[in-house]
Amino acid sequence: MDKRKIVIVGASHGGHESAIELLDKYNDVDVTVYEAGDFISFMSCGMQLYLENKVTAEDDVRNFAPEDVEKKGGHVYANHEVTAIHPEHKTVTVKDLTNNSEEEVQYDKLILSSGVTPKVLPVPGNDLKNIYLMRGRDWASKLMSAVNNPAIKNVAIVGAGYIGTEASEVFAKAGKHVTLMDMIDRPLGTYLNPELLDVLEPTFKKNMDLKMGVKIEGFNGNEKVESVKTDQGDVPADLVVVSAGVTPNTDWLKGTVDLDQRGWIKTDPYLRTNVKDVYAIGDAILPLSIPVGKPMPIALATTARREAQYVVDHIFEDKPDCAFKGVIGASALSVFDYHFATAGLNKFSAAKNKLDYQTSFYEDHMRPAYVPEADNPKVYVSLTFNPYTHQILGGAVLSKYDITAQGNVLALAISHKMRLEDLAEQDFFFQPGFDRQWSLLNLAAQHALGMARF
Repeated sequence: MDKRKIVIVGASHGGHESAIELLDKYNDVDVTVYEAGDFISFMSCGMQLYLENKVTAEDDVRNFAPEDVEKKGGHVYANHEVTAIHPEHKTVTVKDLTNNSEEEVQYDKLILSSGVTPKVLPVPGNDLKNIYLMRGRDWASKLMSAVNNPAIKNVAIVGAGYIGTEASEVFAKAGKHVTLMDMIDRPLGTYLNPELLDVLEPTFKKNMDLKMGVKIEGFNGNEKVESVKTDQGDVPADLVVVSAGVTPNTDWLKGTVDLDQRGWIKTDPYLRTNVKDVYAIGDAILPLSIPVGKPMPIALATTARREAQYVVDHIFEDKPDCAFKGVIGASALSVFDYHFATAGLNKFSAAKNKLDYQTSFYEDHMRPAYVPEADNPKVYVSLTFNPYTHQILGGAVLSKYDITAQGNVLALAISHKMRLEDLAEQDFFFQPGFDRQWSLLNLAAQHALGMARF
C-alpha cells in the first residue's frame, strides 16, 4: 500500500512536533521536513543559556537532530527552501540552497510551520557592521564572540521585551556598558502590569542605562556602527542588538494561501488554510486565545507544539469532530535576581483587545511570619480579571525565589475559565517550610475579592 505523503515546511517547534507525532501515530505515512536554514534546529529560546555558558555545547541547543526523525522513518533536509505551493497539482517547489537547483515534490497533506523573521529597522545605517539580531545559530555564534570581545565596551539593545531583556542581561553580566532602549515607556511594559514593573525596574536601572520612550532614527558609523541616533540624542555603541519584533515568513504564500493585512496566515478553527489539505501552525498564524475568545498573536514554542499535535490528530479527517481549543500564552523569564511567570492577559493586552478588565496586586511573604525573612522571600502576584463575572483573564507571579511553577496554576485556571472565587477557595497543600495555610494564589484571589487579609 502506498504511504500517504506529508510535507512539513519548517523544522522548528511546530515542524518537529508534527513530524514526530505523525511517525508515532500512523504506520502509513511518508514524512519529509524541509528547513531553509543550515542547522536543524537551533532553539533560540535557549540563547541566553548558551551565551552565559550554561549549556553542554553549542550544537546541543536545538529542538532535535535530523537523526531523531530519520530513525523513525522520516526525512529531514536542511538548506532546502519551499518557495511555492501548486494546489492544482498538490506539489511544492523546493529549492536546494547549496546548488540553487529546484524540484517539484508531491504531497497528500502539507503542514506550514514557516515561522517568523526578526524585524530589521528601516532606518539609515541599518546595514552597518556589528548590528546583530538575536535569533538562530549563526547569530548566536556572532553574539558569543561579541560577549568575549574586550574591544566591545558599549552595547545598545533596541527593544525591551523578552529578547531584549535577555540580551541586556547577558552583556551586563559580561561587564559591558549596556543601554536598553525602546519606544515603550518601561522595560517589559507590554508583558507585566505596572505594579510588577515597579518591583523590577530598579534592577534594570542598577545594571544598565534605560532609554525608554525613544524613537530610533538611525545608526551612525563608518563601516561599523558607532552610535544609535535617537530623537533624544545619540547613544554610543560598539555593538547593537535589535529585538524590535518579528514579521511572518509568508511573502512566498501571497496569491495562494490567504493572509491577513499584516501577513499572518489565515486559518479556520481546525487550523486549515483556504487551500485544501494545507494546514498552518506556529508563529506565522494567529491561534485562538482562550481568555480573549478570538485569535491573537501568541508566538511561543508551547503554542506551536499544541497546534501541531491537534493537526496531526485530525489530519486525515474530512472535518474534525472538534475545533482547536485554543491556548493561554504562558511564559517565564529571569531578570537578574528576579524570576517571573505570566499567563493569559495583562492590562496592556486586555485593553488592546477591548475587553472589560480589572487588575489586582498582592504582595506578601511566601511563608508564615515566624519564618525569618532570610528564608521567607517577598512574593508578588498580579491578577487580571473580568470585573463583572470575576473570570480570571490573566496573572503573573514574581519573586527572587523561584515561584514560576505558580504560573502553570494560573494557566490552568485561565484555561478552565475559573473565577476569582474558585481560586480563592481552591484546595492547595500547606507546609510551613514551603507556603502559608492559605496558599499564595488563594491569598491573591481573596485580596482581589476584597476579603480580609489572612
